[in-house]
Amino acid sequence: MAATPSRLCGSWPGSSCAGACPWITRVSSRSCPGPGNFVSAMADALVAGTNPYVTTWLEGSALAQAELVALDWLRELLCLPSTTEGLFLSGGSMANLTGLALARAAKLEGMAGRGILYCSDQAHSSVARAARLLGFGEDQLVVLRSDRAYRLEPGTVASRVAADRAAGRVPFCVVANAGTTNTGAIDPLPELGDLCRREQLWLHIDGAYGAAAALSPEGAALLAGLDGADSLTLDPHKWLFQPYEIGCLLVRDGGLLKKTFRALPEYLEAIDGAEEDVNFCDRGPELTRAARGVKLWMSFKAFGVDAFRSGITHGLSLARVAQAAVERLAGWEVVSPAQLGVVCFRCAPPGTDEDERDRLNAAIADALLQQGSAMIATTVLRERKVLRMCTINPRTTPEDIEATIALLGELARPRSRNTGQAPRADSEVIRCGERGA
Repeated sequence: MAATPSRLCGSWPGSSCAGACPWITRVSSRSCPGPGNFVSAMADALVAGTNPYVTTWLEGSALAQAELVALDWLRELLCLPSTTEGLFLSGGSMANLTGLALARAAKLEGMAGRGILYCSDQAHSSVARAARLLGFGEDQLVVLRSDRAYRLEPGTVASRVAADRAAGRVPFCVVANAGTTNTGAIDPLPELGDLCRREQLWLHIDGAYGAAAALSPEGAALLAGLDGADSLTLDPHKWLFQPYEIGCLLVRDGGLLKKTFRALPEYLEAIDGAEEDVNFCDRGPELTRAARGVKLWMSFKAFGVDAFRSGITHGLSLARVAQAAVERLAGWEVVSPAQLGVVCFRCAPPGTDEDERDRLNAAIADALLQQGSAMIATTVLRERKVLRMCTINPRTTPEDIEATIALLGELARPRSRNTGQAPRADSEVIRCGERGA
C-alpha cells in the first residue's frame, strides 16, 4: 500500500540529520558551512512546487526578472561597473568553469593549445578541474607558490608570464583568490588587476568563499580590488546565508556571455524572443535550470541588506574570538590568524615532533566529531595538518566558539607522545547544541 504524504514526510531522511550528520550544529567548519534561512527555504519550495522553466524569457519572464534584479543588486553592492552581467549557477565550481570558459574564448581564439593559466597553490580544486574540462593540459595550468601569508605574489606572476612568453607560450588568465578556503587569505587584488591590464591578461577572481563579505564595511576594505575583475565568482550559499544550491558569476563585459554560450538549434527558434529579452541559456552552459536566484531576491526583500551586513560582521568577529581562545590554551598555536572568518590552529605540545602533531590534531578533530557537539575540519598548510575553524554561521555565538575551543583543549590534554587515541570528552563539558537554538 502506498504511503501517505504525511507519513513520507515523517520518515524523510532529513528528519534524522542531527544524528546522522553531526556537523549540523551551530559550530560547524566543514569546508565553508552554508547556513540557510527560512525565507529562502520557502522560496525554494515555491519554485519547486510551481516548477517554472526559466531558460527563456518567453517561458519564465517573471522569475527571470527577479533573478536579474538580484544580480543587479549584487553588482551594485560589490561596486562593479554598469556593464556587468551574470547568472546564477549551482555553486562556485560551475561559476569558475564558466568564467574560465569566457577567458579562453576572449583571449585564446585559435591558440588554446598554447594558452597558459596561472593560479596559486591555495586556489580551489575547482580551478584545476575546470582547466581539465576545458581541454587544457597539466602543463598549461601553472600553480605558483603562495607567500608566507598564503597569497599570490604579483611579482611571481609577472616573472613567470615573461618567461612563458619568451618560450613561445600564450599567457591568458590569472585566477586570484578573494578569500581562500584554507585560510581566508585574500590575494593583492589591486596589484594583480594592474598586472593583468598591463599584460592584457584576463583576471578571474574566485570569490566563491569571500567576495560577498564586501557587503560589510570591514569586508569591503579587505576586498578592495574586486572591481578589477573580468569575471568574479561568489557563492550566496556561504556569506549570504542561502540554502544550497546557488553560486553566481558576474562578468565585467556582460555581452561576452551571450557571445560565448549562445546556441540556437531549430527547436528553440520559436521561443528565442526579441533581442532585448534575456534568455539565461545564452549566458552559460545550462539549458534546463531552476530559478536559483529567486530565493536571494526574496530574502533581500524580506530582511534588507543591513541584516546581511550584520551577519557578515558577526562572522568576521567570531573568528577573532576563536583566535583569542586558542591563544589562551597552553600548548596550542595559531598557524594562520583570523582573516575573513577563518582561523587555523593546532595543538603543539612541547616535546612532540611534527609527525606526532599531525597525528594528534587529526585525532582531536575525529574525537570532536564523535563527541557530536561541533565539527572542526582539518587542512594542510605547508605540509602540516592543522585545525580550521570557519565562523560564517550567524546563529553561532561567541559562547559557542569559546566552549568548542575549551572542548578541544579537554580532548587534547591527556595525550602523551605514544598515545594513539584521543580521549573522550569529559561528560560535564557543555555541548554547544544543548543551549538552545
